[in-house]
Amino acid sequence: MTSPRKCLALLGFTVCATVCLAACGYHVAGHSSALPKTIHVIAIPAIENKTTTYRIEQKLTAATIHEFLAKTRYRVVSDPNGGDAVLRGKVLSVEILPLTFETTSATPTTSVARATTMLVIMKCDVTLTERETEKLLYHNDNFVFRNEYELSTDVRSFFQEGDPAFDRMSQDFAGRLVAAVTENY
Repeated sequence: MTSPRKCLALLGFTVCATVCLAACGYHVAGHSSALPKTIHVIAIPAIENKTTTYRIEQKLTAATIHEFLAKTRYRVVSDPNGGDAVLRGKVLSVEILPLTFETTSATPTTSVARATTMLVIMKCDVTLTERETEKLLYHNDNFVFRNEYELSTDVRSFFQEGDPAFDRMSQDFAGRLVAAVTENY
């Protein structure tokens, strides 16, 4: 039979080991920041659009600002001179490709295929720098956003939908971008 002193020592060891293992650096995504503690305000000027996709830079900028405000402790300004750090981005390419199709009979001898899911691939160049020292805090010249979107009717609806489709895509993009920047992935 073990003594109460040994049981207490074993319990103490178990508690210490549990605390040490629990503190090994794991955290819930989106709830920590790898940015310096001196950063309180992030300037996000308009993202540049190097593509022919109309107004995508406006949607991405607005969504990124919203995501920073909603998911982080940072204040956001648009003037690069007003922030402790400046986040700059460029949309380098946007590809929208049909991914899955559905076939229906148009006549007894012909059938029509329509896309039911589109794949959006967007490549960006993203940089976060500390304003005063110009220290590079985050840089990815090949930030690739890739996501699938289901269509309600046909491929034309994805483009005719316009704003709602780009809003959904922009929100998804901003969530990934803010996580990448703040957690330094």
